[in-house]
Amino acid sequence: AGKSTLINALLGAHDYEGTIRINGFEPMMQRDKIMQNLSYISDVNVLPDWMTVSQLLSYTEGVHPGFNRSKADALLRQTDIKPRAKIRALSKGMKVQLHLAIVIATNTQILILDEPTLGLDLVYRDTFYRHLLEWFHDGERVLIITSHEVSEIEHLLTDVLILKHGRPVLQTSMESISEDYFILDANDEHRAQIEAMHPLSSQKGLGTTKWLLSSQYADQAAGLGDVHGVKLADLFLALQKEAA
Repeated sequence: AGKSTLINALLGAHDYEGTIRINGFEPMMQRDKIMQNLSYISDVNVLPDWMTVSQLLSYTEGVHPGFNRSKADALLRQTDIKPRAKIRALSKGMKVQLHLAIVIATNTQILILDEPTLGLDLVYRDTFYRHLLEWFHDGERVLIITSHEVSEIEHLLTDVLILKHGRPVLQTSMESISEDYFILDANDEHRAQIEAMHPLSSQKGLGTTKWLLSSQYADQAAGLGDVHGVKLADLFLALQKEAA
């Protein structure tokens, strides 16, 4: 909860308290300047269903001075999307690919994605992320992505913000997560000792329990079991339950 409000505030479409600056511009007052270098792909289709793919590309070419038609065509040739196809006839995965191809071809600097792969099969997801990474590494880019599929996007992230009921419960770098938390896989005979370390979460297995602990207890946990690195999905679930 709260991600849509945050995105709308970044886009200048929702009132907010405090300060937001994107490339030095304030979203509510200077939205036109921000949108020259920012693109947004929402979790619902906003492309005109009555157009064909080719018509949409021609329209975009006419209204966006930075649009590279050749680049868009090249990206779409790597998909099953046909130029003469009506947008309404495309699957959700194809619509997402089409939208991303247009965004990449406009050479946008900042891209905001809201649940971009929701409802897509594995093939479309793989192609989507491959094109996304190609865009990201082709210049100075900023990617803001919201998703409940935390494990799916973990490899893309440098920083993370976790919200609960519209409020932040964690804002840190991915590098800090591995430094600040760890997983302890221990026999149940050590339960009392480990519970005294205020674990964020626990997951019972066959004879052992996996505990998510703060690194401040690393010395105390030494020798109690096997220590593993923490994944973002583990931390996400733990913080959501803790903040409930």
